[in-house]
Amino acid sequence: MAKDMENVKYEEEFISNSCGMKLFTCRWLPINQEPKALIFLCHGYAVECSITMKGTGNRLAKAGFAVYGMDYLGHGKSSGLQGYISNFDELVNDCSDYFTSICEKKENKKKLKFLLGESMGGAVALFLHRKSPKYWNGAILVAPMCKIADEMRPPQAVIKILTVLSKIIPTWKIIPTQDILDIAIKDPEKRVEARSNQYCYKEKPRLKTGNQLLMASLEIEQKLHEVSLPFLIVHGGDDKVTDPSVSKLLHESACSTDKTFKLYPGMWHALTSGEPPENIELVFSDIIAWLDQRSIAVDLRSERERKAEFDHPSLALLGEKVIS
Repeated sequence: MAKDMENVKYEEEFISNSCGMKLFTCRWLPINQEPKALIFLCHGYAVECSITMKGTGNRLAKAGFAVYGMDYLGHGKSSGLQGYISNFDELVNDCSDYFTSICEKKENKKKLKFLLGESMGGAVALFLHRKSPKYWNGAILVAPMCKIADEMRPPQAVIKILTVLSKIIPTWKIIPTQDILDIAIKDPEKRVEARSNQYCYKEKPRLKTGNQLLMASLEIEQKLHEVSLPFLIVHGGDDKVTDPSVSKLLHESACSTDKTFKLYPGMWHALTSGEPPENIELVFSDIIAWLDQRSIAVDLRSERERKAEFDHPSLALLGEKVIS
């Protein structure tokens, strides 16, 4: 399915992963211009791409970027038990396989490749980076899940019991948590929209899912210093789902030479979809400016390299022969 709207072409497609499971993919492409770069969306836990991240896809495509998203297994329109993550590494591998297949197309091989991960998707982006440290040109991390916020984490004794039970009854929906929508989405109307999205999982987390998210966040927390790619972190100062102080720690600990951390006082967790319009505009203004700066810098460097090659005496002579 393809739709054209406001200089953006939206398309959907189902693919199969390495196990033959059906995965939903979607893309927002700028019309009548060559994309500045490729951006790959990693959505958060219990949500999906085509509705929850529609605003993100449209805004970035209008800014000149080709944007690709995929619903994880057990999420959105993809197959699998809804809200169930049996293995976080396999989820990351699905993303890696699909995203890489887009990057390695002939028309995309020379384009910059950026990851954009929201909440749990921030953890997915960091795992993708760790899987191929030199492959990605940068990442935008929106309230990334580098650690479960203390307010959301069950007591240690409960965690031990749940870890044991997750091996016995992995799909049971019994993990005690607050209603995430109530504390993630600030704008009441957007909260109602999220509740009406049939593709979002709204029940209690399943045992194995909770175990996998906890293990993934602990692993990231222990290896923040290994993050080496360029990144921008945007985080709400009043986020009660993921911890802003850990984003600050990631910014301080990462060995990246190009790293930026923006904290937005008073904003909540869902920065790109759950805030009042003026807040969302501010966040996207910062994201697009960060992307543009790096895309333009690479374009200028490529132009200088092409000029330097042509200025070389032997190449200049070859150029004259071609012209003549």
